[in-house]
Amino acid sequence: MEENRKYESYLKRTHFFGRILTTVVLLLLLAAPFVIGLYLKAMPDIPAAMKAFLGVGLVYLVSGIVEYLIYVPMLGAGGSYLAFITGNLINMKIPCAINARDIVGVKSGTPENEIISTLSIATSSLVTILVLALGVVLMIPLQPVLQSPTLQPAFENVVPALFGAMACKYYRADKKVALVVLAVMTLLFTLVPSLIGSTSMMVIPSGALAIALSYMSFRKKKAQEGGQK
Repeated sequence: MEENRKYESYLKRTHFFGRILTTVVLLLLLAAPFVIGLYLKAMPDIPAAMKAFLGVGLVYLVSGIVEYLIYVPMLGAGGSYLAFITGNLINMKIPCAINARDIVGVKSGTPENEIISTLSIATSSLVTILVLALGVVLMIPLQPVLQSPTLQPAFENVVPALFGAMACKYYRADKKVALVVLAVMTLLFTLVPSLIGSTSMMVIPSGALAIALSYMSFRKKKAQEGGQK
């Protein structure tokens, strides 16, 4: 009971500070173009900005809702606040949290996962800041190396390599389901290349297909076990 009370108290403080900091970050992000416009005496054209937002904003709005519904149960309260405030969820925060969770051996939705996700994302954020700082300092000396044609293919495949390494573990857990979903999504992206820019939204149909296939496999095994009895 004492541990439950402490955990509930921790969650209350996390939500309290998380909501405040998220609000502050949102206000700063929204205020930045207006502050810059006032300073440079070049205010943005509001009607033109709203028209441009309608062109792409609705897509990102749906993507943002989908990411919230998918990532928050995975990361917990503290991890979610940190991840959404610092950004780079798909590239850094999600892989880091999932890897840390798998190493420790905790499950989503547990207090242990809450702590591990928060610590891993906080560490990822600090490391990112350190790497960015070093990158800014060393950008000019390393520019000839970074712009080398030999290294360009590596930079273009960092994200696929990262998620490919992560996916390998889950593919091995159920190869049939993984191969079917991978084949279907590969065919879909090949036939409709425009969907490549909407990967966050495509998590829903691919996840639904994986769940449906897993459920069918589960029912089949149950039926076989019932027949053997």
